[in-house]
Amino acid sequence: MPRDAERTYEQDVSGDGLQSLQKVIDPHRDEGSLGVKCALIGISVLFLGIMLVLPLAVVAVNALREGWEAYKENILDEYTIKAFRLTLTAMFFAVAVNTVFGVAAAYLLSKFYFRGREVIAALIDIPFSISPVIAGLVFILTYGNMGWMGGFLKSHGIKIVFAVPGVILATIFVTFPFVFRELFPVMNVQGREEEEAAALMGAGGLTIFRRITFPHIKWALLYGIILCGARAMGEFGAVSVISGHLRGKTNTLPLHVEILYNEFNTAAAFAASSVLVVMAVIILIIRNLVEMKKGRKAGGR
Repeated sequence: MPRDAERTYEQDVSGDGLQSLQKVIDPHRDEGSLGVKCALIGISVLFLGIMLVLPLAVVAVNALREGWEAYKENILDEYTIKAFRLTLTAMFFAVAVNTVFGVAAAYLLSKFYFRGREVIAALIDIPFSISPVIAGLVFILTYGNMGWMGGFLKSHGIKIVFAVPGVILATIFVTFPFVFRELFPVMNVQGREEEEAAALMGAGGLTIFRRITFPHIKWALLYGIILCGARAMGEFGAVSVISGHLRGKTNTLPLHVEILYNEFNTAAAFAASSVLVVMAVIILIIRNLVEMKKGRKAGGR
């Protein structure tokens, strides 16, 4: 092939050549694409502004409506602080328990094949399928004084319903699948050839997990933990049913906001809501950083 013809052929198969050919075929294509792109961007920005930015702005404006001193007083209120502590406590236990369970369940279902494997995976997804209110009612019917285990718990002095343990159990239940669902696809794609090779070379189970399995799943694990924490922080339905709304004892921050709003104490309600907003923004920033880091690692590979 002559050199000039070869250069022309390379230009045609390149991106510039294809774009030039597309312009010749349809000269209005770029203008139409630009119009569609601008319309979609405008719709997306409008939707985000109405559904996300505007409510956050309303929360900030109403929280500071009575001044900075009143805002600090509402934030430092005794019951608000107790509700915030209980929210963090429930979130901590939910993340800790579901992280351990999620890693174990994902490892079991991705590395071993046995009868009933699909049934276990389906059972783990139950919290996604039922209403949190129904979940709270189930806990009451199970652990309440008139429930299946009520007599046993009462005889041993254990109180779950209308107590902090019930709030923690309900939060764990609704956040049950998050870590597992982030880890299972990653472990399933990874396979088990590397672990089997390490086992044949004499490595122990803990060493295999630490040196081989964990480096592959660390970003998915961190992402699952973030999602689990975010869900636990904002849980309302199941906790509302099982907590009994005992102010200063079993009220998490979302429940405390509801009580303040029902009492027409809107300034305090929005002030407490602003704490949840700040926590949500922090979690969102961490999640985006993890996604960026995960994308860079995937791009490097």
